[in-house]
Amino acid sequence: MRRSNLPAELNRFVGRAAEQDELARLIEEFRLVTVVGVGGVGKTRLVLRTAADVQKRYADGVRLAELSALRDPELVAHALVESLGLTDHTLRGPREVLTEHLAERRLLLVVDGFEHLVEECAELLRELLRGCPRLTVLAVGRRPLRVDGEAVLTLAPMDEADAVALFTERAAESAGRHAPAAPGPVRELCRRLDGIPLALELAAGRLPLLSVEQVLQRLDDRFRLLDGGRRGALPRHRTLRTAIGWSHELCTPEERLLWARLSVFAGPFDLEAVEYVCSGPELPAERVLDVLGELLAQSLVAREESAAGPRYRMLGTVGAYGAEWLAALDETERMRRRHRDWYMGLATWCELEWFSPRQAEVAAATDVALPNLRAALELCLESAEDVPFAQHLAGTLWFSWAGCGRLSEGRHWLDRALGAVPAGAEHEDARLKALWVLGYVAILQGDPTAAVAALHECGERARATGNALAEAYATHRMGCLALLSDDMPRAEELIGRALEAYREQGELNSNVLMGQVELAMARAFQGDLEGAVALCAEVREICEERGERWTRAYALYVLGYAALTEGEPARARELLAECVTIDHAFHDLVGLVLAIELLALVRAAEGDAREAAVLQGAAAPMWDSVGLPLFGSGHFNGPRALCERQAGEALGGEGYAAAFREGQALSLDEAVDRALAERRDPAMRGFPGGATAPRPFRTARTPAPGHAEARRLPLR
Repeated sequence: MRRSNLPAELNRFVGRAAEQDELARLIEEFRLVTVVGVGGVGKTRLVLRTAADVQKRYADGVRLAELSALRDPELVAHALVESLGLTDHTLRGPREVLTEHLAERRLLLVVDGFEHLVEECAELLRELLRGCPRLTVLAVGRRPLRVDGEAVLTLAPMDEADAVALFTERAAESAGRHAPAAPGPVRELCRRLDGIPLALELAAGRLPLLSVEQVLQRLDDRFRLLDGGRRGALPRHRTLRTAIGWSHELCTPEERLLWARLSVFAGPFDLEAVEYVCSGPELPAERVLDVLGELLAQSLVAREESAAGPRYRMLGTVGAYGAEWLAALDETERMRRRHRDWYMGLATWCELEWFSPRQAEVAAATDVALPNLRAALELCLESAEDVPFAQHLAGTLWFSWAGCGRLSEGRHWLDRALGAVPAGAEHEDARLKALWVLGYVAILQGDPTAAVAALHECGERARATGNALAEAYATHRMGCLALLSDDMPRAEELIGRALEAYREQGELNSNVLMGQVELAMARAFQGDLEGAVALCAEVREICEERGERWTRAYALYVLGYAALTEGEPARARELLAECVTIDHAFHDLVGLVLAIELLALVRAAEGDAREAAVLQGAAAPMWDSVGLPLFGSGHFNGPRALCERQAGEALGGEGYAAAFREGQALSLDEAVDRALAERRDPAMRGFPGGATAPRPFRTARTPAPGHAEARRLPLR
């Protein structure tokens, strides 16, 4: 995990030196500090700058959780888990995950935009502060949390000197460093805008078209109009709204329309989404880019870089103003539905492209779009008529829930979608997909009861409606459950049957290939290592052809097993290194912990018992996030037991324990770096004490008849 996920500053921070010093002092003295103030006063910018300045105080870093886009109170804890970069495959609630992770860590948690979820946020933070004595929370909102021990810093507007400095800086950026305006009008403008940073930036954004004197005149006219013609200071809580309203009036009709329609987005959005959602007869799609550029130039929209490429974001206060205009235009519901349709289409595209060379791009795009996908799911669940859309969308995102470490949130949406009662007849295909995905997620969470219930219903309804593909998915996942329960004959029978059905239906994707890897595991655990290798070699070949990496990692795991068993630890290390790299990139903790434990056994085979013990220790905390090690499976847990025995004999009890503790102290990223490091001493050859190669796949059972040669499935 990176020490910080704070966003990079897009322009220079100006002023607020005294406020920074005071906030830094409060953070040192109190464990909960809340910065409050009117909209646009610069709370978030001050907090982020201060957090970056003090992050060296915190051994475990600084993490930012943005809550402004959330609408579902139940997702507050999920959002904090996500901000910490945690992946948890267990049935533990996100609160428990947070408390356990933060219990001994010295970390600064920045929580921004909580005011619409203040009760849920206050309760959660109170619980975390009580259970995590080294945690410090820096919150940003329009009102205090009212939690015991909270220190509140009320951020006032800028003083005149800072306001003039900020306006001058932003004016130079906006106007291309034209000749500066006379100091007198600038100071008067800053006074009129009450030193509110966002208002100053909006005014500066108008300077390419207007002089400072013209801006001042227009603001003066508007202030007198809104204040009933009375001279004097306008109350500060109305200043920003007045400045935004004035900026709105100066926009062209197209700009005002786009501003209103952009308010339906939650979090970052890209140009393609804007062109689809916001275009229409009054705003043709080909005009959207130019109009968006004008809003960007006026500081009404901000541009930011993300892992998925450039994205845009509308500030909360500006977006709220736009939402009021959207409602006045009677377009809110229509725009929300267009927004939903776009993100349902995005999810469908991502599901298809998951099985392609763009898998990493899909993972990044889904991550950035998550706030908008949540908004789409929320809309689908608001009316009984749209429940099938919710079931379809929650099922379509299986690759994000299972492949990108979001099992807990996936379970939340799947349970809600399947628990909602649709209007009229059930949309069977949507429900069936959500059911088998729920079964898959529940298996990975270690919840066999829920998994069996969902998969049984899916299978029964699929047979009743003649949906052979949904039945195949249900059968496949029942086979997966048998595999993890050490019932290898049943796993082989069910997964084999599902693969045959996939072939008949012409289905080929990551799920299908994963089924072939799981079949290989079932055969290997029964003694047919040769057949398992043949199956995984075919999966690897298909993955290379299609650019698929997620399933490829599991095939590499089996091939690494085989290479180690056949006395080729160097070859096994090469295969497993790629496996670890892929699993870590996709936040797949199940695959990652299995691969690291097998790499530990490779180290033992190469004679480096101490490094084997370190890697064993590094894997141990990962199991806390996976659950009971593969649900108690003796087959999957075999490499760990074998490595512990070999390394323990070589190092002795105390030596093994010391190395194990060293590994336990590593962070997830450090553990991955350690696993991938080339640490073998060239003098170490062969196995310790002349031991034969370990056989992690070998069982007491002899190969079953007919398993000497792999039964290759004509999937391509």
